[in-house]
Amino acid sequence: MENTVTATQTRPKLRRDPVKTVILASMMGTAIEFFDFYAYGTASAAYFPKVFFPQMTPLLATLLSLLTFGVAFVARPVGSFLFGHFGDRLGRKKTLVVSLLVMGVSTVTIGFIPGYQSIGVWGALLLCLCRFVQGIGLGGEWSGAVLVATENAPADKRALYGSFPEVGAPIGFFLCNGLFFVLERVLTPAQMMSYGWRIPFWASAVLVFIGLYVRRRLQETPLFKLAQEKDNTTKSPLREVFRTNWREILKGTFIMAATYALFFTLTTWSLSYATTALGFSPSEFLLLLMGAIVEFAVLIVLTSVLADKVGRKKVLLTASVALVVYSLVFPMFLTGQHNLTGMLLFLGVGFLVMGTLYGPVGAVLPELFPTKVRYSGAGITYNLAAVVGAAVAPTMTTWLIAHYGLHSAGYYMLALAVLAVVSWLTTKETKNVDYTK
Repeated sequence: MENTVTATQTRPKLRRDPVKTVILASMMGTAIEFFDFYAYGTASAAYFPKVFFPQMTPLLATLLSLLTFGVAFVARPVGSFLFGHFGDRLGRKKTLVVSLLVMGVSTVTIGFIPGYQSIGVWGALLLCLCRFVQGIGLGGEWSGAVLVATENAPADKRALYGSFPEVGAPIGFFLCNGLFFVLERVLTPAQMMSYGWRIPFWASAVLVFIGLYVRRRLQETPLFKLAQEKDNTTKSPLREVFRTNWREILKGTFIMAATYALFFTLTTWSLSYATTALGFSPSEFLLLLMGAIVEFAVLIVLTSVLADKVGRKKVLLTASVALVVYSLVFPMFLTGQHNLTGMLLFLGVGFLVMGTLYGPVGAVLPELFPTKVRYSGAGITYNLAAVVGAAVAPTMTTWLIAHYGLHSAGYYMLALAVLAVVSWLTTKETKNVDYTK
């Protein structure tokens, strides 16, 4: 009895980071992630076909450029394996700092790669290499950020706290879009093609520096500390998660994959299509997209609060069914030249569904896994979904339209949306799971 009392008295008290620190540390990394990703997505849709593939026909150059966009998604599971392993063994904080550094260095380097006119095909190869390394860093980013948030959260506010890193997505997109919008207005098309597209990649260095400063102030999450105290960690988290939680990985992948397909259809693909087939200038479309992204941010928070009240499954199953319908009807919004009303409907309805899908998932994916494999499980699931849903979504949509017409643009997303509905129908509500185990 005396030994028990002594152990209790000497055990260090577990403290949560202040809410402001949690918000900044989790949100900042995701904002940088999406700033970097959309800088690449915008450049691959609007500039890379002429900078790195000028020897190709316009359609083939666009397809190849969008395929380089998908390289990072192939690398992201590698990053989730690597950073998930160390995140579940050594802790969330250290792993998050390293993943942000890897991501930042590779992104800034992209801004210095010479084009085809200078070094020929080597430019495209270097682009793919940097994109692959960027994907590895990104593979450990999201899962670590949501764990910093949710493992510091009160039990009845996990979805709200999980939305903090999710809100980083529209912030990153808004900053990136805003910068491209200003550059498009200030620089000539020739200047944008020459060096203007590089500026957002260089600007990423500032965000990375701020993110590293904030994250170094974090302490380890209280739930991971508790797991260490109880000796509830594992030396082989990857083997453990695939052995005991492979069903959760499979379901989570399809729950999230359709969300990714929608997101990059609304952003990367639509930028390419709107500026080449619908008569919108890049600056016009970026302005419309910035307005839609504000809607996206608001819905992330609102639907996460709703998911804390009524449950994750009701919110996300309803949104997945809505995506099935949207996949069939959105091509009708994109008819005619410079159809502003149709474009506003395409973006407005699309981001309504997108915000509802994306907000609560910051709590759902970690809730599918126990503490000792949570970093690995959530990260692997999230990044496998990125491969399935986003790696080829812009390219697949472009290919479908070229071969079967505009009405087929949503078929790939439709298939994933149906799989998301099936996955939710076979998944239990996660709102009340014991998150300390």
